[in-house]
Amino acid sequence: MNSDNIKKGAQRAPHRSLLYALGLTKEELERPLIAVVSAQSEVIPGHLHLDKVAQAVCDGVRMAGGTPIKVPAIGVCDGIAMNHTGMHYSLPSRELIADSVETLLIAHAFDGAVLVPNCDKIVPGMLMAAARVDIPAVVCSGGPMLAGRFHEKRTSLSSLFEAVGQHAKGTMTDEELETFEQKACPGCGSCSGMYTANSMNCLAEVLGMALPGNGTIPAVYSARTALAKHAGMQVMKLVEENIRPRDIMNEKAFRNAITMDMALGCSTNSMLHLPAIAHERGIRIDLHEVNRISERTPNLCHLAPAGRHYIEELNECGGIPAVMAELSKKGLLEDNRTIDGTVMDRIRNAKRTGDVIRPIDDPYSKTGGIAVLYGNLAPDGCVVKRAAVAPEMMKSTCTARVFNSEEEANDAILGGKIKKGDVVVIRYEGPKGGPGMREMLAPTSNLAGMGLDKEVALITDGRFSGASRGAAVGHVSPEAAAGGPIAYVQDGDIIEIDIDKYSIHLKVDENELNRRLTGSQLMPPKVQTGWLARYARMVQSADTGAVLK
Repeated sequence: MNSDNIKKGAQRAPHRSLLYALGLTKEELERPLIAVVSAQSEVIPGHLHLDKVAQAVCDGVRMAGGTPIKVPAIGVCDGIAMNHTGMHYSLPSRELIADSVETLLIAHAFDGAVLVPNCDKIVPGMLMAAARVDIPAVVCSGGPMLAGRFHEKRTSLSSLFEAVGQHAKGTMTDEELETFEQKACPGCGSCSGMYTANSMNCLAEVLGMALPGNGTIPAVYSARTALAKHAGMQVMKLVEENIRPRDIMNEKAFRNAITMDMALGCSTNSMLHLPAIAHERGIRIDLHEVNRISERTPNLCHLAPAGRHYIEELNECGGIPAVMAELSKKGLLEDNRTIDGTVMDRIRNAKRTGDVIRPIDDPYSKTGGIAVLYGNLAPDGCVVKRAAVAPEMMKSTCTARVFNSEEEANDAILGGKIKKGDVVVIRYEGPKGGPGMREMLAPTSNLAGMGLDKEVALITDGRFSGASRGAAVGHVSPEAAAGGPIAYVQDGDIIEIDIDKYSIHLKVDENELNRRLTGSQLMPPKVQTGWLARYARMVQSADTGAVLK
């Protein structure tokens, strides 16, 4: 066992003394030592209750004969960090989380780990660490928040962001906005739509690293506590059989994850996180392959913000195994090992009920929920959540309105300066130029709230929240700070977007574009102090998953 390095033999007497100082007994030291890595904090609603989830995991580990030891991880609440300087730290925090989990697991010679995350960057960060360290591991998230209630309808945080645009337009009063903000998020858990956190918690199931129900059982349900206990018991089986993350997260697992991503209509952030996790496993995800998978994968779910359903309803209708079972009817998934058996074991008895999951023969669309566009504006690709785009915006010819920051664009939108037929171009918000590739939820939500989401597109080298909807094209690569073509777009340029043909083109003569390139000065990163300055020097393009060099 790994832990023999800190507890066996006379030379380890000092190590054992420190372990005894924790209150551990001789009997506990004779068992496998299991890290329970909890991201619990009191600033993130999705993490508020993780102490209880982690304790349930510990109970499961003890029931199965192991010794659990809780250790911490950090996290950022993207909603609270949104639309101000704090968002610069969100995506980069993924690397800190991966590094810190790696440090804790190796420095203390753990035999296995149960990873207890819940929100946007914490789930992929922990999975990246699992792939790096490669000791037996299970992911057990805190689960989704229940939907809110406003005007007798289910609602969520994305609708509240859009309400800001409605308020600016004058179609929502101060009193209504205040009531709404008190009701949109009713309690703990990751925000209730198919946003980034829930996307990654669901995809952790598909990768095989989490038990069924990980992505969909609501945070406040007793079933979440039971799931955590089973996760603790399951990691002990993995330790006994020496089954490791790299045995599970192989090429098949990532192809299955991308396929399910398309069927579920996940957040575009999955196109950053899946490549980054794969990178740690030594696997490269080619974004062209994403389009090939999308072409053959029907979109079966329209959860908020794309539709009226919420994660709790997906759970009631069979959850992730039911979606996988539908896809398997057309042979779209590959059998593969999981932490508790195989993919086919999980879906053998799974069935869809209700209307949250469309039957495979009657999908929302015959192609997947995400598309990667290519063209002279994005030679290395850019990403759009196709499932959340209005039909009339799938193909558009727009006039560029160019901004060098999210704040400038947001002021123009709320100031009524953006009109039908415009495309808002926000640049210098990429991984390097931001730095940190901020989410543009405020601009997309304000466009939607002002009724412009079916008339105005938005293009950025930044990224979008899973709560964004509309013709929102992000991850433009190369980014502006790296000299990508988006740096040379000017007000009044015409941009053509054709999502079904995976194309995006700047209609500027090549000679004119070359003229603009001559003598142009690129903007430096907006933050040049602290560890973000180091991040800006090391981070790679979005098409790589924004991994560090």
